[in-house]
Amino acid sequence: MIALIRPECPNPGALAAGRYDDPVNKDALRKSISGKCMYCESKIEHVSYSHIEHIRPKKKFPELEFVWENLGFSCQVCNGKKGDKYDEATPFINPYDENPEDHIVFLGYLSYPKQGSERGEYTIREIELNRADLVESRKNKFDGIEKMIKSTYRTSNTSLRNQAITELKKEVGNEKEFSAMVKSVLSAHKIL
Repeated sequence: MIALIRPECPNPGALAAGRYDDPVNKDALRKSISGKCMYCESKIEHVSYSHIEHIRPKKKFPELEFVWENLGFSCQVCNGKKGDKYDEATPFINPYDENPEDHIVFLGYLSYPKQGSERGEYTIREIELNRADLVESRKNKFDGIEKMIKSTYRTSNTSLRNQAITELKKEVGNEKEFSAMVKSVLSAHKIL
């Protein structure tokens, strides 16, 4: 999960008319996270359908159903796992309003609550951010990054090493799948 910048609502008229899933607004949310899920950072639309996520569930907060600041872009799995759950005392991490790195840390390809963060623990547990299929996908990315790191430091050619480091740093771009995990790996290797 990465910190996001919420774009301006391109079609507020759709929200006023009771259409939170307006294609123009959905596209703006999609672009704000480069087609990834706001929670698990999986690329969505090449394998599944995307969903407009109500950060505070519309069932419990009907007054927020058509409020732009309550909408996000998520995968079907995370949206389903979160469902109508919401704890006012320990709310899910909202990557549009706060930096998830304050609550979640990656050790290898698994996510953990940072420094005992209750909100990190709640978000990881309830949305199942360490579910088997997601962990397998992150592990594949992790293994590839680790191989790149080993190759980078095995070469004695400084120019090639610097070029490889530049390529590794590109993997933490917001558009890249699992960029929060990759950032943790590269930081642990003192590449960032």
